[in-house]
Amino acid sequence: MPETNPPIDISRLSLAEIEAAVAAQRRPPVERWNPRHCGHSGMRIDREGRWWHEGRPIERAALVRLFASVLRREEDGSHVLVTPAEKLDIDVDFAALRVVAMTIEGSGEAQRIALQLNTGEALVVGPDHPLTVREELPLVAVRGGLEASFERPVYFELAELALAADPPGVWSGGRFFPLGPS
Repeated sequence: MPETNPPIDISRLSLAEIEAAVAAQRRPPVERWNPRHCGHSGMRIDREGRWWHEGRPIERAALVRLFASVLRREEDGSHVLVTPAEKLDIDVDFAALRVVAMTIEGSGEAQRIALQLNTGEALVVGPDHPLTVREELPLVAVRGGLEASFERPVYFELAELALAADPPGVWSGGRFFPLGPS
């Protein structure tokens, strides 16, 4: 099956180009699919964002992107892989997705932060993709209740940016996201 949404590499794009690339992507309408529950997928996403099937790592990035495209978080907080015909549980240790790169344009209240995910998706932090903190770790809302945690280098980059503000936090998309202790 050919990939319809190639990965977005934010390192070579401006924020305007990133937003255009995101807008051009088409996602399966998983929020509208309500098939019967068929059991467990035998899959797990560990705390580091690695995907596993029956105890073996899924090594092919394209396969992870495919599964991530049909991943949904249910109202009870559980995660499922969903198609028009079936719904299968998938275990998620912390957050389903991972932020692997960050780029920043502007400063202060005009600052905008774009993030690249391990699935090749990208987003701009703002009202539609807010930053939150859980277990003292930053998370970003991605889509449909899914969240992404941060790879260590990106976490440190975000922390350095947040600690330069008083109170600690970052601006993006016209909104301030506090990231310090509450």
